[in-house]
Amino acid sequence: MELLPRVGVAAPGPGRGGAAPSPTRRHRAPSHPILKRSAAVCGAVAVCRGGAVARRSRWSTLVTAAYYTGTADLVDFNWETLGFQPVPTDFMYVMRCSEEGVFNKGELVPYGPIELNPAAGVLNYGQGLLEGLRAHRKEDGSVLLFRPDENALRMRVGADRLCMPAPSVEQFLEAIKLTILANKRWVPPTGKGSLYIRPLLIGSGAILGVAPAPEYTFVVFACPVGHYFKDGLSPISLLTEEEYHCAAPGGTGDIKTIGNYASVITFSFLQAESAVYAKERAKERGHSDVLYLDPVHKKFVEELSSCNIFMVKDNIISTPLLTGTILPGITRRSIIEYARSLGFQVEERLITIDELLDSDEVFCTGTSVVLSSVGCIVYQGRRVEYGNKKFRTVSQQLYSALTAIQKGLVEDSMGWTVQLN
Repeated sequence: MELLPRVGVAAPGPGRGGAAPSPTRRHRAPSHPILKRSAAVCGAVAVCRGGAVARRSRWSTLVTAAYYTGTADLVDFNWETLGFQPVPTDFMYVMRCSEEGVFNKGELVPYGPIELNPAAGVLNYGQGLLEGLRAHRKEDGSVLLFRPDENALRMRVGADRLCMPAPSVEQFLEAIKLTILANKRWVPPTGKGSLYIRPLLIGSGAILGVAPAPEYTFVVFACPVGHYFKDGLSPISLLTEEEYHCAAPGGTGDIKTIGNYASVITFSFLQAESAVYAKERAKERGHSDVLYLDPVHKKFVEELSSCNIFMVKDNIISTPLLTGTILPGITRRSIIEYARSLGFQVEERLITIDELLDSDEVFCTGTSVVLSSVGCIVYQGRRVEYGNKKFRTVSQQLYSALTAIQKGLVEDSMGWTVQLN
């Protein structure tokens, strides 16, 4: 598939929109790969210092001529200290939608703040969606994306639910690819992490009454990341939450709306009526995250704050059935499909907390965490441990297989990856 963008490209200014340099990297004048031209491509792409592409060019020509240098062009950064926090990069992608519901041609702009009306729908009524995906650098310098079309489709489902127009799958993929290639020097070296891409669809138009916003903005930014949990690949510890819940039947738990995460953030940082909320309580007790139960019976396992959960019993893999309160994770789906291709029996069903505690292995999956083994779960004061090994057998096998595909270390027999050259 070839795309035909007309992209306004601006070179990053000092500090990229006034952001302070990261304390983990030494300052270096930013390189400008988009300004590099050769005689062979001057006829196809004309880039002026003001940043605009003077005339239309084919997407493949733009990528090859403007970004790819044939070598690993890396920013001066201490990759060993890379965690999971914002790191300002060079560019972000912005595309706006008119009142008629038509998205205009997007453009790359320097990474920086976004101007919003204080009456914007997203600020007042939470009308917004987010996605997340990773890009990995291969040894040959090319970059791999993992199932980006699934993110595009999930955003369209969520947008329909929230009465929002959404970018087409082609527009979504174009924005992702251009954002990655414009920030290619921020893609970590092989084995040092990945570039995390965050697409956002927000109600940016001003609205006072409770109604859909009149205008919408699609934004894509990216930053290099390492492991999601601070202990890296070490097994995590979960505290089962019995009082609070992430989603309710008939709600929005099955779409990736920004409002779903507000309660999780609240649990992390706020207190009310002298009770410390769920995730803060868990962290204070030395746990990595919270395991939520269903809000009706309070006995069926649902998910963690930011990822899906699996259990293994007698070599059978089980994960909670999607009943409308659990996010249909793309990594979750990938694990199910790949495990079945390896011959595992995989069940999607209701799982009680007692079954989970009695399982042989437990692990969680998500774009942020990839696949993380669970070392222990605490429920009603009872602590159940799943061995002292860094990974258990099935978890290790699936983690190794999935990450090998994502990083391009093996042939992608599933057809999941998209390579950017």
